[in-house]
Amino acid sequence: MATIDETDPRAHTARMEQSFHETIGTLRSEIKVMTDPRARALFETAAEVIGGLEKAFHDYDKKDELAWT
Repeated sequence: MATIDETDPRAHTARMEQSFHETIGTLRSEIKVMTDPRARALFETAAEVIGGLEKAFHDYDKKDELAWT
């Protein structure tokens, strides 16, 4: 099995994407047990913001956006 060169930014972006994905999942699972609507909104907003970061890292890795080509 081939290993990714640690100097390749894609090795780092892939790890960060996974971390963002896990954090989003944690935030959204916490929302399910909260009753305070403001806290629920805060956690959902945080999940959306981190989702934007996850997408930016994904787009960089895949060169899906003009800015990353």
